[in-house]
Amino acid sequence: MIKVNLTRLPEIDRETNEAYKQLRTNVMFCGDNIKTLMVTSTVPNEGKSEVSYFLAHSIAESKKRVLLLDGDIRKSMMATRFVPDKKVHGLSHYLAGKDSLDDIICQTNIPDLYMVFAGFSAPNPSELLAGARFVPMLAALKKVFDYVIIDSPPVGSVTDASIIGRHVDGGILVIGYDDVSYKLIAKAKNQLEMSGCHMLGAVINQVEVGRGGYYQGYYGKYYGRSGDNDAETNK
Repeated sequence: MIKVNLTRLPEIDRETNEAYKQLRTNVMFCGDNIKTLMVTSTVPNEGKSEVSYFLAHSIAESKKRVLLLDGDIRKSMMATRFVPDKKVHGLSHYLAGKDSLDDIICQTNIPDLYMVFAGFSAPNPSELLAGARFVPMLAALKKVFDYVIIDSPPVGSVTDASIIGRHVDGGILVIGYDDVSYKLIAKAKNQLEMSGCHMLGAVINQVEVGRGGYYQGYYGKYYGRSGDNDAETNK
């Protein structure tokens, strides 16, 4: 297995860290059968990649083996935000039949956190994801890791999230506060459910909480049923 050190890792404050712990708890309470999770958004720039990373990091802190998989082989942001200290192959290499799983799984310098980067930018990402290697890959990863967190492209832009969503155990929709309309959010949710994705809930991101200002950058608070600070897994 490849060993990499991740650099340029962002820092978060105590409140944001607690919010991710709460999100982690909610995910774990969804049941032992929820092992593969897709994190997506309605449109770009709602912070889904950061939510994916910090959720995976928080679960790894609880002594679970977690794989963070960059499923955005169209326009990945993770390779530039969480930079590995060496050149690595990734998901697109595997799906195209160029590498084995062992060739693309990276053990990071963060205990119990592993990563698969997106790999080369593929001209046919939907075809690769819908190909013969993706579903067996998920089945193999579930045997090795406690959780697999997949950072997916936005559902409102391309079909990739719908393809991924039908094969995972649960989906989380990241919503940038005041970024998108309710109509677009409802359309994205319906599209995912029609594809067969079991939606676990949503993360409302970039929210001003009280007078304390914004949770730094793109970091979110899990959305509660009544809109308060209590996190719940609801649709």
